[in-house]
Amino acid sequence: MKELDFVVVGSGIAGLSFALKAAQHGSVAVITKRKGADSNTAWAQGGIACVTSDEDSFELHVRDTLEAGAGLCDEKVVRTIVTEAPEAIRELMEVGVHFDERDVTGHRELDLGREGGHSKRRVLHVQDVTGREIENKLLAALGRSPRVQLLENHTAIDLITAAKLGFATEDRCLGLYSLDEKTGEVETIRSDRVVLATGGCGKVYLYTTNPAVATGDGVAMAWRAGVAIANMEFVQFHPTCLFHAEQRSFLISEAVRGEGGILRDARRAQSMRRSNAAVRNAFIWTLRTSRRRFCVNVFRTFLRPVCSSGSI
Repeated sequence: MKELDFVVVGSGIAGLSFALKAAQHGSVAVITKRKGADSNTAWAQGGIACVTSDEDSFELHVRDTLEAGAGLCDEKVVRTIVTEAPEAIRELMEVGVHFDERDVTGHRELDLGREGGHSKRRVLHVQDVTGREIENKLLAALGRSPRVQLLENHTAIDLITAAKLGFATEDRCLGLYSLDEKTGEVETIRSDRVVLATGGCGKVYLYTTNPAVATGDGVAMAWRAGVAIANMEFVQFHPTCLFHAEQRSFLISEAVRGEGGILRDARRAQSMRRSNAAVRNAFIWTLRTSRRRFCVNVFRTFLRPVCSSGSI
């Protein structure tokens, strides 16, 4: 049996960031069912939205987010995330993430992109592999910490709770069981502090741009432990991808639309004129309407406006 101060399930940006901070206070194990870099984070392309320009403001970012959320966002949470974003970006830079810059009249500044729903350019990126750069730098920082061990090819099976063990005490988490995929052995990991950072469950869909590891393991374990589950209808999806019926769909970044890429249907009609820069939910509803109205199942993204501007 392993005993640690902290156990983190999931090796994406959330799990790794927490593990690095927790290592300042004790021993940490990060459990991931594949390699460390196999996460939703590593597949993220577009970038991270954060107010860094003098032309932008927290209020504008909050407004854009609330409008995009269509009344479903908690404004207090939105304000917290928006205002704390610059500090989070600074922390990423400290571990070695180098966001793209551009030269403006002799000085360097961040090359900010724009995506659907944003009224200002505020998306920091590393070419079109932002997530992979962040994942690699966080894993490198993790490797330098003597207090953190990365348990790859370990599948978290279930949380250990006082109730499951039959203890006549207040129910709480005491650790978890983990399957070592290489040896086939189930290990008991003891900890009073278990963080589930396993991402979503997008892979439950047959056709998806989500990676194969997005199977909702953490949500299922939490539910079995008696944790209240909410907002399951919110599943990450990408409205534009290179579709193939037999091969894995390839994501076409929303940055393409944000930079002016035009979506046309098979009739070459630009039926998406009002939605090319829209947020995902509005954009997908327009796609759905076009499919039903014109029996169109194929849409094409035209990049000519983007390429001619030199943005890509």
